Amino acid sequence: MKELFDLNGKVALVTGGTHGIGLAVGILLAKAGARVCVNDLSHEKLKACEDAFNREGLGVFTLVFDVTDENDVDKGITEIEKNAGPVDILVNNAGIIKRIPILDMRIEDYKKVIDVDLVAPLIVSKRVVPEMIKKRSGKIINMCSMMSVYGRNTVSAYAASKGGLMLLTRNMTCEWAKYNIQINGIGPGYIATSQTAPIRENGHPFNDLVMTRTPAGRWGEPEDVANAALFLASKASDFVNGHILFVDGGILANFGYVKGENDV
Repeated sequence: MKELFDLNGKVALVTGGTHGIGLAVGILLAKAGARVCVNDLSHEKLKACEDAFNREGLGVFTLVFDVTDENDVDKGITEIEKNAGPVDILVNNAGIIKRIPILDMRIEDYKKVIDVDLVAPLIVSKRVVPEMIKKRSGKIINMCSMMSVYGRNTVSAYAASKGGLMLLTRNMTCEWAKYNIQINGIGPGYIATSQTAPIRENGHPFNDLVMTRTPAGRWGEPEDVANAALFLASKASDFVNGHILFVDGGILANFGYVKGENDV
């Protein structure tokens, strides 16, 4: 059983993995034995990431590069290959969201979200996949969303990009699965992070929505998503491909659920 989830000897890149879900994913992959690399644009965030790994008794290789810039990505991956080795596991985690009504959304803001959330995963994947093809082995995990399959007010750019990322995941599978590369996505539900802290307070309308509409009756934790990432990064998922694994406490299974009304 341990061999199924053993990542010793593997090099993992978690883009934008300095906090929240990405940080939890990186730490768990490192605990499973992977040599974890994390990039960001902020030296301060990367230092905080290093501190978080160190508190767990783990090491991490951090570096600055822009996932939306092909030349910068090439330079960054080259540094990873020199210092840690070719990337075996890629977690396309970097992402942004702009909560703006469509009529108020500037086109440059829309394009920025698309660039980070949809174009960047393609740029980074194209850079690491040739080595995976040579080795006939690799794992790519794209951080999708519940917004990959439904929309909400004010998140048009985010939902469009995450819907596109779901289909990009499946198209990557169509082209690269024959090389023994598994490409899958994770669709986190509503997760308790620093970003969601203000709306998780008791009495906040959105907290009430999450608590009443999620059959599991709670917000998810970053570690819940990390557990799914470990599965998709490991031998245990060697015949799982083109799949979007929703880690959402069941909210997509029954979006009409209201706690108390449907309980029997």
